[in-house]
Amino acid sequence: MGKASKDKRDIFYRLAKEQGWRARSAFKLLQADETFNLLEGVTRAVDLCAAPGGWSQVLSKKMYEPKTAEEREKVKIIAVDMQGMAPIDGVKQMRADITKESTAKEIIEFFGGQKAQLVVSDGAPDVTGMHDWDAYMQAQLLLSALSIATYILEEGGTFMGKVYRAANTSDVYRQLKRFFKDACVFKPSASRNSSIEAFVVCRQFCMPKDHVPCNLITEWYNIPGAALKNITGKERGPVEHLPFVGHKCEYDSDFTYELGDDYVPLEAVQKPLTAAYQEVVEKTRNMSIKYKGYKVSHANDPPPPQETEIEFDTDQTEPDP
Repeated sequence: MGKASKDKRDIFYRLAKEQGWRARSAFKLLQADETFNLLEGVTRAVDLCAAPGGWSQVLSKKMYEPKTAEEREKVKIIAVDMQGMAPIDGVKQMRADITKESTAKEIIEFFGGQKAQLVVSDGAPDVTGMHDWDAYMQAQLLLSALSIATYILEEGGTFMGKVYRAANTSDVYRQLKRFFKDACVFKPSASRNSSIEAFVVCRQFCMPKDHVPCNLITEWYNIPGAALKNITGKERGPVEHLPFVGHKCEYDSDFTYELGDDYVPLEAVQKPLTAAYQEVVEKTRNMSIKYKGYKVSHANDPPPPQETEIEFDTDQTEPDP
């Protein structure tokens, strides 16, 4: 499939290249800011699972670039990912694991002992096409992002993360309502209507009384017996619903737009520095994954027939007629 074909059927992919964004996902954060004013007055922001840097670009262009040299000194933006990405003005990069407490401490240290006013995460695992499994894995990643947010987010702060709408998202919503006074599900126009992708926008962070920041995926409640019931599924809480907010745009991400006769496809603004599985590729480069076949036999099975070798005398001559 050529570039022109993708430009034709994905308007936001085309606009991202034309406007200088590294990824079409930049429009999702732009539309969230347009709807909720997420970046208004923010000087300390964290972009989790940042590579290739589309959302970090938005933070830089909205929070850093318009400011004077003196004002820029007060703006601190940090992008966290285990994969490297090309530099962005005004954004510090940290190659780290968001599930580690040490990462949270480094982020707070970068802010000079203060905490973030905004934490965003557009991270997603590779999809398999099995929607229930993909939604479960996305929920675990979102909870990991929420976990570190409880460490690094200041009171009254804002959190935005990707979620797949499915049966298990009610458990995720329940966690969000523990920590935020206001939470909703947001569907940007840049996200296809045919996709189960959406985003949670959570404002007014408030740490629950007696809660100690931890990994919410493996959190052990005060009553172990109740926790076990929840794990086994024998006892579940009520279904949680969050308000749904949609973004209206002049472009339809599911629509195919015609290209002009003089249109020339553009290259990607910034290609990945390394392949997502570069380390695995290197390790398996000289490794064979082929296995010889084997035969399974049982004790009562008759022994296999003996193979008889037939020798041919190559020196024998044919008899005379």
